[in-house]
Amino acid sequence: MGERGIARHRDRHASVTKRGPSTRLIHKRGPRLDPPTVNPPLEQASTVLFDTTDALYEEKPGYGRMGLTVHRELEAALCELEGASHARLAPSGLAACALAVASVVQAGDDILISDSLYGPTRRFCEQRLKRMGVTARRFDPRIGAGIEALITPQTRAIYLESPGSLTFEIPDTPTITAIARARGIVTILDNTWGAGHFHKPLDLGVDLSVQALTKYAVGHADGFAGAVMTRDDTLAQKLVDCSEDWGMAPGPHEAYSALRGLRTLPTRLAAHEAAGLRLADWFADRPEVATVLHPALPQHPDHLIWQRDFTGACGLFSVVLKPQAEGATERFLQALSLFGMGFSWGGYESLIIDCDPQLKRLPDDWSQAPRGPLLRIHAGLEDVEDLIADLEQAAEHLSPAT
Repeated sequence: MGERGIARHRDRHASVTKRGPSTRLIHKRGPRLDPPTVNPPLEQASTVLFDTTDALYEEKPGYGRMGLTVHRELEAALCELEGASHARLAPSGLAACALAVASVVQAGDDILISDSLYGPTRRFCEQRLKRMGVTARRFDPRIGAGIEALITPQTRAIYLESPGSLTFEIPDTPTITAIARARGIVTILDNTWGAGHFHKPLDLGVDLSVQALTKYAVGHADGFAGAVMTRDDTLAQKLVDCSEDWGMAPGPHEAYSALRGLRTLPTRLAAHEAAGLRLADWFADRPEVATVLHPALPQHPDHLIWQRDFTGACGLFSVVLKPQAEGATERFLQALSLFGMGFSWGGYESLIIDCDPQLKRLPDDWSQAPRGPLLRIHAGLEDVEDLIADLEQAAEHLSPAT
């Protein structure tokens, strides 16, 4: 266990690294407990007691907010998952995104952010950072090597998301990270879609990998948590300093839920992946659909990059409908009985939302003419034939515009 609440997990034995991901996540545990329970204790405590003044000021953790046993176990499991040496927890996914950025910028700096970035993260960068004297500039998520032309002497960080939120572009991460590293610029990548299982940003040169553990780690739509992972000692200490200055900490129950979810993550993701691909294929064959935005499909414009950088896909994707008659999309959504309309994703339940009200992109970045409604779908763990039957009956309400 590392200093001041950082998880440091180095020099893993070669025989362990050869084990499969499910085995490693299940058996990544701390010191043997007494009694030897499978799960760590959940310590519901803010105050930690010490025997001496020296211990009070020197031993860590000195306070429950710094994390107790379950937090350390979760950090260790996340390091195992992402191939990191350090993990820092946050009370939500958005908090983790904000922590990653705020730990590496200061007044007068400039940060480049992908135009397809998760909306609340983009809002934090463009509104909150602006009040802190930091400039945020957007770039086309498919910019690749063109990112170099946007870098200025003030640029301190580049923020990617792969795939992009709502519209599922896959950036050329290795190219961008190589350019950034040569210029001493920190790269951050939101890895929530890949969940650390299907995507390893740190292997691609990313400095800080961020996850909303609320999604697939917790996995049951009943808790909030986030995390930032890195292999860099200096960046890890900056995360700790910023997190402690802001008083960031997930509660023990949330940390426990995320840790419990990680034990079954690969098994659940396999089911989400299979269901998502079945639903994507169904949408691709529908006459009402203009485009399916799923990077695992061969027709996706970034499919080859996805094949290079990912080992699989989760259950989240989008579709663009052909322009619909007034009210047709809403009637389709209302007719669904197994797909709920609600934010978030990654739980056991299937979800669908109309994305157009929140799609605030650069004028020339997201353009299809003519472009119909953009719907985001999360394939849950229901029987996929039931999901398809639900979509079939609801699709009768779709009506192309004339």
